[in-house]
Amino acid sequence: MLNTAFSEQKMSNPGISSLASPRRRLEGKVAIITGGASGIGASTARLFHENGAKVVIADIQDSLGQAIADKLGENAFYIHCDVSNEDDVSNVVDTTISKHGKLDIMYNNAGVFDRPLGSILETTKSDLDLVVGVNLVGALLGAKHAARVMIPQRKGCIIFTASATTAVAGMASHAYTASKYGIVGLAKNLAAELGQYSIRVNCVSPFIVATPMSAPTEGDVQKVEAISSAVGNLKGKVLKAEGVAQAALYLASDDANYVSGVNLILDGGFSIVNPTMMNAFNLVP
Repeated sequence: MLNTAFSEQKMSNPGISSLASPRRRLEGKVAIITGGASGIGASTARLFHENGAKVVIADIQDSLGQAIADKLGENAFYIHCDVSNEDDVSNVVDTTISKHGKLDIMYNNAGVFDRPLGSILETTKSDLDLVVGVNLVGALLGAKHAARVMIPQRKGCIIFTASATTAVAGMASHAYTASKYGIVGLAKNLAAELGQYSIRVNCVSPFIVATPMSAPTEGDVQKVEAISSAVGNLKGKVLKAEGVAQAALYLASDDANYVSGVNLILDGGFSIVNPTMMNAFNLVP
């Protein structure tokens, strides 16, 4: 009787969706994902494709990127792109428009880091040039060339991978942290400028994630996830690349159609907790 009643209600109210039949949340949309050949980018490329998007994977890792595109098959395409090179970024956008006729989602995810941690006295200008050149300049160039095609469309979504280092200090090197703060500032400025064209701009900021960049071997993955589990606030959970991809999917989808200027921090509450105080009062077992 309950199932029949629910079915009748669903037929009379198409807004009620079936949990047994998940929606393809990006059906017909076109998405570029930079850094899409591995880690968070590769997980996002797979998830966006599963949700109906036509995916353009942009990276400098040609073999990995092409392999993912080949595995995904129809509606997946790989193109070489060094995001710190404006000609490469412009070419990715132009090729996407030539192939698909539009661009709905630009996910500026490509990034590097110089070192896990380190004193300001150890920071070199070459470290800063590399990290800012890829993380921040690459993000700005991606947004610029996405915007030039989205503005005439009067719609679109731009997403950046920032970092939980933008919410709590002492988690990464100075160069890396500065580059990620720059991305959050850029996203807010862009949200202010591009809102008039119905273009949404947001960041997703993950906590510790084991990716090929931070954990190149299986042993490294176990070590990184053990650290994440030990220091993280949300016990029994470990953030993985797939979890970041799910957050990016939400921001890219129409479920977030009035979300703009947000830095979505995926840290299990780490940045809002004072562990020293909790330990002092024996609130942590």
